[in-house]
Amino acid sequence: MYEQVSHSLLNNILDDLKPEIRRQDIRHFYTRLGANFYAIYSLFFTLYGQRDDFKTQMLRLVETMAKGYIARSAELEQSDIAREQDHNWFLSQQWVGMALYTNGFADNLADLANKTQYFQELGINMVHIMPILMCPTGKSDGGYAVSDFRQIDDRLGTLNDLRRLAEEFRKRDILLVLDIVLNHTSDEHEWAQKAINGEQRYQDYYFVFGNREVPDMFEQSMPEIFPESNPGNFTWNEAMQKWVMTVFHNYQWDLNYSNPEVFVAMLDIILFWANQGVDILRLDAVAFLWKKIGSTCQNERNAHLILQLMKDCCQVTAPGVLFIAEAIVTPVEMIKYFGEDAIIAKECEIAYNATLMALLWDGIATQNARLLYQGVKNLPAKLERATWLNYVRCHDDIGFGFDDNDIRAAGYDPYAHRQFLVNYFSGQFEGSPARGMVFMHNETTGDARISGSMASLVGLEAGQETNDQALIDNAVKKIVLLHSLILSFGGIPLLYNGDALGVINDYSYRDDPHKSNDNRWIHRPKINWERAELRKKQGTTEYVLFNAMKKMIAIRKETSAFADFNNRELVDIDNQHLLCYLRFDHQRPSERVLVVANFAASPQYLDLALLRSKGIDPFTRFVDLYSGRQPAQYDRHIVLQGFQFYWLTQI
Repeated sequence: MYEQVSHSLLNNILDDLKPEIRRQDIRHFYTRLGANFYAIYSLFFTLYGQRDDFKTQMLRLVETMAKGYIARSAELEQSDIAREQDHNWFLSQQWVGMALYTNGFADNLADLANKTQYFQELGINMVHIMPILMCPTGKSDGGYAVSDFRQIDDRLGTLNDLRRLAEEFRKRDILLVLDIVLNHTSDEHEWAQKAINGEQRYQDYYFVFGNREVPDMFEQSMPEIFPESNPGNFTWNEAMQKWVMTVFHNYQWDLNYSNPEVFVAMLDIILFWANQGVDILRLDAVAFLWKKIGSTCQNERNAHLILQLMKDCCQVTAPGVLFIAEAIVTPVEMIKYFGEDAIIAKECEIAYNATLMALLWDGIATQNARLLYQGVKNLPAKLERATWLNYVRCHDDIGFGFDDNDIRAAGYDPYAHRQFLVNYFSGQFEGSPARGMVFMHNETTGDARISGSMASLVGLEAGQETNDQALIDNAVKKIVLLHSLILSFGGIPLLYNGDALGVINDYSYRDDPHKSNDNRWIHRPKINWERAELRKKQGTTEYVLFNAMKKMIAIRKETSAFADFNNRELVDIDNQHLLCYLRFDHQRPSERVLVVANFAASPQYLDLALLRSKGIDPFTRFVDLYSGRQPAQYDRHIVLQGFQFYWLTQI
């Protein structure tokens, strides 16, 4: 929109741009800047308008966007234009992702580029490479303590290796996803080192205090993220003789986004990686971006304004690049990271569906879908042009942060139920086949999370150790069942490296002094490629799992009802062991898929009469998309074997 004050400032900024920018032919940039400038100005003014250097910082902001655009290759600019014309491209059912550590999947980035055939074999066309930026040895937090935002960790390769990988992915139509850690830097980052050396400009990049007065005020309301290993939220720096805010680990310094220099610097980094060929940027720890005394310093309104501003700026320079919000918060808070617009995602187009992940594990432990149904029913509606990233496992732990009201509605006591889940997945509950480990137990609150690979949590490790074929078979069924849901739920399914091969816990982390105090490394294994060849040998667990995943992925891509246009309807079928929902093609609503999943080990019946209200005749015949066969139907009932699922269409 046109607004006189902001566009008068824009005219002045364009007059003041550096000559090397003004001389460039940047027609598309000016078009997008003009269209977005009022929003950019309004957000920047809300955040920083009270500062004397506001206009100077606005000039730096526009110059940063312009330099990013000029550095963008013709190939990436053409991709931007194509994605602008097909602006819902990422909502298609065609996309299936995988998350991996470079040196867990391959030796390094160059070797990863040589293994892209594996992704195509399975059907993966979106690859999230876990943190690869330079970080200190031993104080890396798994790569999330960055010491240089523009350099690749030399243990993994070089910037040229990443560029070659991005080029290889583009040839094969594979999207590249990369992490940007927005909330903090390593204490070895250049900015932190200059702060330590006494430069006030860089101390202002962080939260630095000469005494405990302000830190104590903050900590009255701030929770602890790692109460066992890193209690508190501030660390004393001996060299500076000052306290520094360190919400995560004592070597990760929180950035101060009330300083516009920090915002512009981080935007410059985002645009730098967009120009290396990254399609989707995973923005880490976005819930923590704004700090305010008297609050938890999470999910603050200004954190959302920062993300909106970053998105608007990125849309000017690299509109084809998407954002993923990494915010593991309650569903009510999570939905806000898409943005507040009724249609367009004004912050991040994609967000992790951590609630669904935790609910799926609850279904495995309880062998019923009561809490899963309740949680899905109360999952807030997302924006039209936004989508969930649905996953069963990731590099992180599993937290059971369900809404207490949902737990009670499912018939459980919240505290006792969470204790049961921790005990079940750590193998302390009698009869549990799970081989997980308790992570970050809080003595004060009793809260705890769980580490462990998917295969070990569902009992595959225990079955293999005892040569119990029934336990192995059930574990395989559970792995397939869980993936059938994330592949059909609506959103982008994200597999985790090793899960398609049934990779179990890796206990070797205990021998590494840099990892031994963090049991999350138990589910961050290095793939044994000789063993991975078993996926081609009939009769092996690897063969069964890999081919089941491959088949489900192929069927998903052919099923338009699995695209994500808010086209899912949860169905109450009066059986606590079954989860049931309808998916339909948003352009042809009559073309529907009935998804049914049995979380019990015993056979269960689906009463088709209960679907009459959904327009389904109980005498209708169905075919299962996955097996290609008609399920056994008798007297308006369909039977599901233990841990079985159906993707049913009407004949």
